[in-house]
This record gives sequence, structure tokens and C-alpha cells, in this order.
Amino acid sequence: MTEIRSLQETDRPDWERLFTAYGAFYETAFTPAILDGVWAWLMDDRVELRGLVATRNDTMVGFALFRSVLDTFTAGTSFYLDDLFVDPAARGTGAATALINAIGDDARSRGATVLRWQTAEDNYTAQSVYNRLASRTTWVTYEKELG
Repeated sequence: MTEIRSLQETDRPDWERLFTAYGAFYETAFTPAILDGVWAWLMDDRVELRGLVATRNDTMVGFALFRSVLDTFTAGTSFYLDDLFVDPAARGTGAATALINAIGDDARSRGATVLRWQTAEDNYTAQSVYNRLASRTTWVTYEKELG
């Protein structure tokens, strides 16, 4: 059975293993400075970024990183799921669904009415889960490199 809990300081090695695999999935090699920086955000209570982990038999099999954001369409708060990854060996076990549902529960308890996220256009495996849990929007994302 999959269990969901908050990311803890002792989770660094398992989180780093999964976060590095997540980067590789998107053809990105995270440097030690990036790993240290993201981890520092996650461990800093003053930073809004939060993390949940999915475990099976006391082994971390997935994680989700998320934050609240001001929503100008509602003058309220929504939540944004920045990153979600489940170890390929644990896919199909409900870990991604459990992580998204747990974020939704947390967001709702904090007054949010919407949880948003995005994925790569060709990430069909993830989309098969997302299509069951949420409505696909018509919004198109743009990105401009600034450096």
C-alpha cells in the first residue's frame, strides 16, 4: 500500500535519487548546486515550496513538490504542482494519484479552490493519470530564457 507523508530532513538521499531520475527523464542533469538549492528551499519554513513523498514498504517511490500561488482570476489562493515523479518500478501502483490527491486535500484545507500543473506534451504515461484526475486546459505555456 502507498503511504503519503511530508518530506523530512532524513529523506535527502532518497529524494536526491528520485529528483535526479526526474531530471534525467526530462533530459536535464541537475548539478550539485541545483540539488543543494532545491533541498534548501524544501527545508526552509520561510519558503513556500513544500514536498510530499510516496512510500511503499518504507521505501520512497515518488515525490511531489508544490506551492501556493496568488490567483488573480479569483483574488484567492490556488496551488501549483511544480514537480511530480514516481520511480518507474512503482508506476501503476497509485502513487501519483495518491500524491495529487494529498496535495488537493492540503490545498483545500488552506482555502485554495484550484490545483494546477503542467507536463510535457509527449508525457503520455503521466497524462493518462492526469486525465482521470483533472480537466485538461486549453492554455498554452511559453518560456523565455533570460540569461
